[in-house]
Amino acid sequence: MSSRHLPVRPDHQQLKHQAKDLLRGIHAGDAAALAELQTHHPSPPPAATCKLADAQFALARAYGVASWPRLVLACRLTAAIWRDDLAAVRELVLRHPELLHEDARGVKGNWGPPMSYAANLGRDRIVATLRGLGAEDVQFAFDRAVLQGRIATAKQLFGMGARPAADSMMGPAETQNGAGMKMLLELGAPIGDAEGNRLAPVAMLLQTYCRNPTGKHECLELLAAHGIALPDSPPMAVHRGRIDLLADWLRRDPGLLARTFSPDEIWPRALGCAEDETLALHGAPLAGGTLLHLCVDGDELDLAHWLLEHGADPNARAAVDADGFGGHTALFGCVVSQPFRVGRSSAAMAQLLLARGADRRARASLRKRLRFVEDETWHAYREVSVREWGERFHDQAWVDRQVLAMVSQ
Repeated sequence: MSSRHLPVRPDHQQLKHQAKDLLRGIHAGDAAALAELQTHHPSPPPAATCKLADAQFALARAYGVASWPRLVLACRLTAAIWRDDLAAVRELVLRHPELLHEDARGVKGNWGPPMSYAANLGRDRIVATLRGLGAEDVQFAFDRAVLQGRIATAKQLFGMGARPAADSMMGPAETQNGAGMKMLLELGAPIGDAEGNRLAPVAMLLQTYCRNPTGKHECLELLAAHGIALPDSPPMAVHRGRIDLLADWLRRDPGLLARTFSPDEIWPRALGCAEDETLALHGAPLAGGTLLHLCVDGDELDLAHWLLEHGADPNARAAVDADGFGGHTALFGCVVSQPFRVGRSSAAMAQLLLARGADRRARASLRKRLRFVEDETWHAYREVSVREWGERFHDQAWVDRQVLAMVSQ
């Protein structure tokens, strides 16, 4: 059973250093290193006589890979695919034909065998060559290409016989990929999940971990054009990136920019969104937030500009619940940030809010539960400042350090 997670792009040099560190730990009697050796080496030698080859073997097994040589092959193969080195990929597969049908990283994962791995990256020459050498994962490679928005690659695989599956739309919904969704619709893909639920892609778009505002807007407009009825509401206007709809709402409701919104307004149950709001993956709490809070979490910088230019208060507070939690400003969402968690820093958003007068000293009480992480328990933070919220947050992988430095000035 693996105890380490192998990266999508494993680095041979880094793994060599890890093996040497493990060996040093074993020789020094480090409890964790000894436990890793005992757990993952089928015939663990005494610590004093443990050799580098033993540490390498244990390390490979800790990653879920059969052996150190197989781990080295995984590094060489994936590196060649990343740099689009067709000759190197071909040579490796010809020398080790079994690689064609094993996961490229040597361990089961959603990037798949070499052809599918290459499809994730849009390496069309490699895809064609591996297919010619006997790769059979055409359908999986197609699904991965669609998920990643590799349209030319997906069309290439379609020509090899791949077809949209019943739940194909869920991939581009998960990654908020408009180009992928458009192509699937053109190929006749049904709107729905594996059970035929037509609302499932909409719920996924609204609640996914991904943050790709432009793609999200494109996907929602595509679904609307294909018969999915989206509610006429201010939060949905934000989800769709529709300034025209927001402007119309503001004309009808001059107090709109100060309004706070319930979870059902943000993630409508009528669209299939989960009743448990923690499953709508986000950073700082959104329930009871204003439209500006929504823009921060969705990385909707242009919409945030528009809201502020039309009178939104950068220090507007979220609603406070019956237990006294809430009252946080949008700036809190720049510090503990879902956009940052997926590689999109919230620094530009924080800079905009601060330039418009957002108060670094604002305090609030927040309660947060992360999902699909090791610690899924609730954590409470009473009367914390924006800076303290970031410094004390229980999972620092969600904390945008650049923004934390900005609010600490």
